[in-house]
Amino acid sequence: MFQDIEPHKFSCEYVPTTPKAGDRVLIYNDAAVLMKCKDNGGFELPTLSDLEEINHPAADGLQYLFSIDDNAFFLTLQKQERCPGFVFKSPQVFRKFEPGWLAFAGATAAHLGQWYAQRRFCGKCSAPLSHKPDERALLCKACGLVEYPKIAPVVIAGIIYGDRLLLTRNAAGTYRQYALVAGYVEIGETLEDAVRREVLEEVGLHVKNIRYYKSQPWAFSGSLLSGFFVELDGSDQITLDTRELSEAVWLRREDIPPAPSGFSLTWTMIEAFRLGQVS
Repeated sequence: MFQDIEPHKFSCEYVPTTPKAGDRVLIYNDAAVLMKCKDNGGFELPTLSDLEEINHPAADGLQYLFSIDDNAFFLTLQKQERCPGFVFKSPQVFRKFEPGWLAFAGATAAHLGQWYAQRRFCGKCSAPLSHKPDERALLCKACGLVEYPKIAPVVIAGIIYGDRLLLTRNAAGTYRQYALVAGYVEIGETLEDAVRREVLEEVGLHVKNIRYYKSQPWAFSGSLLSGFFVELDGSDQITLDTRELSEAVWLRREDIPPAPSGFSLTWTMIEAFRLGQVS
């Protein structure tokens, strides 16, 4: 999956370090990321030395994010106009970024960049927030409030009925391939309760035997995905919530198309069922 970057090692411990010339810098500006244009038409995250060459003010006062192997990643929210050789791109660019470990790093950095950009003032007293020096958090020096990065829990349900799996298509957005029933966990819910509720709300089905499968950090929606396989409990008659879904269909194993990639937890689950690895 997207986060599987072995043999590279992702180190999320907050151990700020002095940036080196080759360390990558995320410049997050109005929901876009500054990318350096490559000669082959692709893009890459700029390094500190790239920014120093164009005298970018972000070369000073960078905020440490995390490291992969010996490569540290830093953030700045300083505004930057478009300049020759650089362009602002949506964080979605990291979905097809190469190599894979840098794609994961870029998306994760953008997740943090969005959170920092949206947390400029204290929600309790409205005073400006500042970086907490000893951990990845923001501190209000006026009232003492501490804010930590926002991660939204999401459940994904692979609903099994004999040799069939329920596949869906979203009603909104640009993604039009098959998916599984999924949704955000509400306050006060367990993950299992969220699975039952989302399945009932989106397709009108009852389920049982809820089994945890795998999880995935999903920076593109600021989420942590938890995948479960469940069994149908009762009627297989679908009642579609057309606000969420445009289609829901039972497909036998042999009729399920091969996964386009192992990029997402959703398609990892679909492929595991198609290949008979779960039942």
